[in-house]
Amino acid sequence: MRSRYTAYATGAVDYVVATHDPQKQEDVDENAAREWSRSATWNGLEVHTSSADGDAGTVEFTANYTLRGQKLRHRERAVFKKVEGRWLYHDGEMVKPPPMTRVEPRLGRNEPCHCGSAKKFKKCCGA
Repeated sequence: MRSRYTAYATGAVDYVVATHDPQKQEDVDENAAREWSRSATWNGLEVHTSSADGDAGTVEFTANYTLRGQKLRHRERAVFKKVEGRWLYHDGEMVKPPPMTRVEPRLGRNEPCHCGSAKKFKKCCGA
């Protein structure tokens, strides 16, 4: 995984293609990969988990990059297969962030407003 990230970061898209499982070669859009590699500024790789079971393995990672001035993250759970002694990228799926949850209790309509106005929430910020 780290070598594929480095290939994207340095523009070595030929390596990215060469380390793709031949069974899934038609899924590779080499021009799009080359454009993404060239136009992004690569800021780092975080490997969250990795596991292997025989000739199959998974790696969950986040690739951090900047594109057109915007900081972005690509989080993926990648599946690798060992083919003739080499680990090759087989497939992957995007990992969605956990849903947002409220940590503080919900403010009732008749409670004092949180802004400090001494008015009821429904007559102030809740209106």
